[in-house]
Amino acid sequence: MSRHRLPRTRNHRGEGRGPVGKASEIVRNAQSTTVPQLAPGLRRGGVKKWALLVLAPALLAAASPPHVAVTGGTIEGTTDGTALIFQGIPFAAPPTGENRWRPPQPVIPWAGVRQATHEAPACIQNDYGWNTHNYTYASEDCLTLDVRTPSLAGKRPVMVWIHGGSNYAGGAGGTVQSSITDKGVVLVAIQYRLGILGFLSHRALASEQGGSSGNYGLMDQIAALKWVQANIAKFGGDPHNVTIFGESAGSQDVSLLLASPETKGLFEKAIMESGTPGFGLRFRSLDQAFRLGDQLDALLDSGGDIEKLRHDSVAALLAADLKLNDPGVQTHGFLWLHTTIDGKVLPRNPRALYAEAPKRPVIIGTNRAEFGIDGGITHLDAAVDAAFGGNAARARAFYRLDQPAPPPDPRLGDRDLMVGTDIIFRCPANTLASLLAADGWPVWRYQFDLATDGGISSHTAEIPYVLGTAMVAPSHTPRDYWTAFAKRGDPNAAGLPAWPAFTAAGQRYAEIDKNGVTPQDHLRQTPCQWMDRL
Repeated sequence: MSRHRLPRTRNHRGEGRGPVGKASEIVRNAQSTTVPQLAPGLRRGGVKKWALLVLAPALLAAASPPHVAVTGGTIEGTTDGTALIFQGIPFAAPPTGENRWRPPQPVIPWAGVRQATHEAPACIQNDYGWNTHNYTYASEDCLTLDVRTPSLAGKRPVMVWIHGGSNYAGGAGGTVQSSITDKGVVLVAIQYRLGILGFLSHRALASEQGGSSGNYGLMDQIAALKWVQANIAKFGGDPHNVTIFGESAGSQDVSLLLASPETKGLFEKAIMESGTPGFGLRFRSLDQAFRLGDQLDALLDSGGDIEKLRHDSVAALLAADLKLNDPGVQTHGFLWLHTTIDGKVLPRNPRALYAEAPKRPVIIGTNRAEFGIDGGITHLDAAVDAAFGGNAARARAFYRLDQPAPPPDPRLGDRDLMVGTDIIFRCPANTLASLLAADGWPVWRYQFDLATDGGISSHTAEIPYVLGTAMVAPSHTPRDYWTAFAKRGDPNAAGLPAWPAFTAAGQRYAEIDKNGVTPQDHLRQTPCQWMDRL
């Protein structure tokens, strides 16, 4: 088939949606940090010297909020007693008015000290239920980032988080509540334009922008990484030791930044959690992407006039976004995950771009159960046919689509969940790992099979173990491997169970489950050997 068509997707808990990432919400729930305080009724003269020594950092921070001079001016942050936190730092000019659907522009300088003490608005998005906080607290002026650091002094590895949300929702807010910085890293969380404002391609835009159009959200991420290069040393970070990591759509974006020729010199390593360049979809050509712009013109009666669209209301654009139709997908959840080869950020197919890109160390992972496919056997059959192409008959026989659904597997879930996880996540991740490893990239592959409630895994299930404090075993957690990787480009470290590198021949990977971290090989070789999509 010429197009990969997927029906509406769901996770095994029944949430109808495309791939999302709720890191900020998960971190808020998982993190609990308290600042030492004087005991009630304790007179100042009776405080012992050791207590003063313990309290001194918190008292000093309260008396002297941290100030840092960055691109554009000086900012003031806060402390939670264990780290310094700066929120809502602009890394580009507001993408409003004439800057709507243009590459990010330089930061506009400000006078005096800018307060970086509260969560900044998310980028404009529709309300899908799970993202109501971001929907209600959003602005088109949203190109900001947050920083959490143990100290302004030093030279620590930097980890830059790119949030998920199907490239149409979510935000960075709350991510810097994570205590991952206790492991000796600096954490940065970035925002980027979403949905119709971040990924639309339009014929008039291509005319004014040298023939390319779209992927403005990816351009925002690149601008944020350039800000990191210019400023992170002032936060105790090493601009020459930057790791980008993300989940779901954020993971997809990480994989595309690895391919883009625009990112050379901006980061050294990457971690991808449940997301690949295409989520198993065929890539969208610029001509195909223009059709979405044509639909927008018809919906808003703009007649192809991009200046009219630049001055249309946000509400009108959000309403139109929900009505756009891409024949290459069957659910709105994948509309902005259908990767466009825009001609600039992605001048060619990512497969070709990887061959020319720097061979950076990468971690590629998926969860054992992510989410499945709704619609019954007819939709399952169509999804399998599209994903496996000439091997579809084999795949249908493997999944027994000509028979009643079998009882759910205790760890893979029911057949709908199994098929969805295979064709959207697991098999494309295997293909990406094999492609990069065969070309000499250092690759580590994992499968995550845990849930904090003790059930089977689901999409986003690994986040509390990475950004939160959930433990896999009494002695270690995925954040130990993630931060070791950020420091040295290898997730292995003293005291951690061995995690062998993935090679195209051996295909070793780490199974992360209730037993800890266990090396295995050839993850789900059947049916993934029959699918060659990224």
